[in-house]
Amino acid sequence: MANNLLAGKKGIIFGALNEDSIAWKIAEKAHEQGAQFVLTNAPVAMRMGEINNLAAKTGSEVIPADATNMDDLNNLFEKAEEALGGKLDFILHSIGMSINVRKGKHYTELNYGWLEKGWDVSAVSFHRVMQVAWERNAMNDWGSILALTYIAAQRTFPDYNDMADNKAYLESIARSFGYHWGVRNKVRVNTISQSPTPTTAGSGVKGFGGFINYAEKMSPLGNASADDCADYAISMFSDLTRKVTMQNLFHDGGFSNTGVSDAIIERFEED
Repeated sequence: MANNLLAGKKGIIFGALNEDSIAWKIAEKAHEQGAQFVLTNAPVAMRMGEINNLAAKTGSEVIPADATNMDDLNNLFEKAEEALGGKLDFILHSIGMSINVRKGKHYTELNYGWLEKGWDVSAVSFHRVMQVAWERNAMNDWGSILALTYIAAQRTFPDYNDMADNKAYLESIARSFGYHWGVRNKVRVNTISQSPTPTTAGSGVKGFGGFINYAEKMSPLGNASADDCADYAISMFSDLTRKVTMQNLFHDGGFSNTGVSDAIIERFEED
């Protein structure tokens, strides 16, 4: 990749937990490409993770914020603009959580209190983040706002549970808010639908290893890794993608457009 694609650009990266996190990889690549940014995560997630190591590596400030709390988000944006010396050029939303998945609740027997919490964390938080940025006029013109999603928003993966509904709503928010951002500030808003990736959150889904192996056999190019996703995110933050907005961008080695592969046929073909 070319050097300094993000030189002079400033942003906020939500959701880096540890070295397995896609957000962590994106932060490393953004730093390599010349960006400055603030790292943030919920206080409980920060206690579980290693975000301070990433901050030291990238020369970044860490500002805790619960993305479901408007006061926290306003404080985050105020301090981020102070730390970075101005408005933002990019935001990464890499947040997802399902208590129903974590507790092993079947989709037909959801706990609705847990559903609402997961929906707020995984999807509504994206609207909250953009609304705070909107009201504060915190984005530079031609900036880029990005969230991570998964194809379970379009296709049924039984054990992905209510996270599939969360991702579908997340993608809708990107389209709806993306229109308004484009009209006012030429800011683009997109989601990246990533291959199944062995992150801390993803690995909590029942049968996740099977997801990964099946997708690898189905995808002509194989699964996209977290590093691959980071490269794609950098291109979306750069000026090379200024006219891409309100899109759900499949980054999955071709999985999303493959009906069946030779490898799958061979696996199930009878003698």
